[in-house]
Amino acid sequence: MRVLLVEDEPAIAMPLQRALKAQGLEVRFAADVESARELMLELESDLMILDVRLHEYEDGGFMLAREARAAGFKGSILFLTARDTLSDRVQGLDGGGDDYVVKPFELLEVMARVRALLRRPTETRSTQLTFGSLEIDLTRQEVRLAGVRLELSAREFSLLERLALSKSRIFSAEELLDAVWGEAASSVSVVKVTVYRLREKLGADVVRSFKNGYQMGEVS
Repeated sequence: MRVLLVEDEPAIAMPLQRALKAQGLEVRFAADVESARELMLELESDLMILDVRLHEYEDGGFMLAREARAAGFKGSILFLTARDTLSDRVQGLDGGGDDYVVKPFELLEVMARVRALLRRPTETRSTQLTFGSLEIDLTRQEVRLAGVRLELSAREFSLLERLALSKSRIFSAEELLDAVWGEAASSVSVVKVTVYRLREKLGADVVRSFKNGYQMGEVS
């Protein structure tokens, strides 16, 4: 799936790009309105992530959203902004936006919003994933083992979801660190610890280990 990211702050744009790519998404990036317009014309995006305030325009993100909708864009639009007044949120949503995240934000929350928005257009895609006796409900963010609901932390669920959505892929620890922890990341050791906790709760086979990373397993 394709994402257009429009953000003029490198400290925000770079971690976002890494996290989106770690989730298997194709990301195109623009730091200004004109570059964004060019990409909007050549790229059929499934999602646009738009910073509201850009260098050239105070409401650059809102303006791009209106232009995209007027041109027939049917995908989702997520706004990023430091402006958190009710009138700003209303203006963004009325202008064609689907969701609104206020800066400063946790990268984990933004990735959860992205996954939720990308699930919307694809009605045929199942939000219930099954791996043997393990059932993962992506919409409710619930996990059941042999019919019994188990409690996972937000990061445990996010890591499990990332593996489950690309079950044939082996993810490096660095990729999982970017996707799940983002700017809050300390070292890849937290990935190892989280995998250990998932195995404790869901069984030793839930995550398979390889020399180059981790892959979703089948729970007996």
